[in-house]
Amino acid sequence: MNGAFYIGATGLLAQQGAVDIVGHNIANVNTVAFKRGIADFATLVASAPSAVRATSSAPSGDPVDQGVMLVSGLRTFSQGELRETGNAMDLAIRGEGFVELQSAGGEPLLWRGGTLHVDDDGHLAVASGETLKATIAVPSDATGITIDAEGRIRATVPDRTESVELGQLELVLAADVRALRPRGEGIFEADENAALTRLKPGEERAGAMVQGFLERSNVQLSDEMVNLLIFQRAYAANARVVQAGDELMGIVNGLRR
Repeated sequence: MNGAFYIGATGLLAQQGAVDIVGHNIANVNTVAFKRGIADFATLVASAPSAVRATSSAPSGDPVDQGVMLVSGLRTFSQGELRETGNAMDLAIRGEGFVELQSAGGEPLLWRGGTLHVDDDGHLAVASGETLKATIAVPSDATGITIDAEGRIRATVPDRTESVELGQLELVLAADVRALRPRGEGIFEADENAALTRLKPGEERAGAMVQGFLERSNVQLSDEMVNLLIFQRAYAANARVVQAGDELMGIVNGLRR
């Protein structure tokens, strides 16, 4: 079989996957705390077939290029722009940290911020329903909640001249962000390879809590449009490789002895 077919086909699949990643980034340009995906490529190699070894000076068994593949699951976790909302229940993180959430299955869930609410049990929870790992209970008669830069949460209650402290938020750092899988709503699942470290806000690179702000996605439309053009041109080039291989096979099949 003509190697151009296989190499061109792997290129088409890889470039199509890259276009899908760009499209997903563009669709989430306004999603709170969204982290853009990255299209990265790797060369596929295989042991050289006997026909290649016979006409090559390479030692027997040396690998040869057999196309390209898309490396999926890569993301950039750079800080998105913080946008002021004026809503006291909006929370953002200025830094690299995450807030840990309670999960039904026990797996670590990390949250980059968004809008909080008080659930039916009186606990602070995120938009998707998960409660904070710190389990912050809010009094039913509370009239206001404040969260300072160090993660201390206070509430204003009737008949009290001073606000009541409800709890303290911690931030989590992942040593390997490649081990974080997005679940949507600014939430990521962490597997055992993430090597999580729990810190107080303000320590190392964890960052600080910012109340009344939301983190925008880190997608830059201009960069995505440039990448889209590049991947579309690469797709067309790989399609041309397959076409050329088909034309060569047509010539061979048309030869008369």
